[in-house]
Amino acid sequence: KIINSKKQNGKILDIGCGTAEFLKYCKNKNWEVAGIEPNDKAREISETKNHLHIIPENEITKLESNSFDIITLWHVLEHISDLNFQISEIKRLLKKEGYVFIAVPNHLCYDAFKYKEYWAAWDVPRHLYHFTQSSMKTLVQKYNFQIEEIFPMKLDAFYVSLLSEKYLNKKINYFSAFLTGLKSNHKAKTNNNFSSLIYVIKNSNV
Repeated sequence: KIINSKKQNGKILDIGCGTAEFLKYCKNKNWEVAGIEPNDKAREISETKNHLHIIPENEITKLESNSFDIITLWHVLEHISDLNFQISEIKRLLKKEGYVFIAVPNHLCYDAFKYKEYWAAWDVPRHLYHFTQSSMKTLVQKYNFQIEEIFPMKLDAFYVSLLSEKYLNKKINYFSAFLTGLKSNHKAKTNNNFSSLIYVIKNSNV
């Protein structure tokens, strides 16, 4: 729905697409789709189950410049070692009036403060970077992108809290995780510091 509020059709690239379930859905909605995924097994499943050819991450440079209306990274950017290369490639691949959708954890949320080092979304060592709204703005503006909107991923507060309870107490406490998720979302209403955020980023030629 968020994507459709910006563009209803065109060509979409999902970076870190996993087994391409999202791209399969988009294709069924008449989008032209492409995907990048570093995991060999996930790409194999994309081919055999979803009948989509997904390229490995080192082939991103082979994609045609100015060819995508939408580029998405759903909880992927925090895993990428070379942010500058990735963002510059996204800039190259995106059409003039295109949009980028980036979902990342937000370590300024209430659940992060509650669980501290046991907050599951730290996810060390797989998560190499963490972003605030301010640092994300600084990063994308470096490449003449503009953050147009920021949306919450409210369910993430419950999921992350559930995992964090397990790390903290060596067992899952559903009730405590549920209450923490509720409290985190409630507190975020004043500052938009939800457990995870989706950044809607517009291409700019300024």
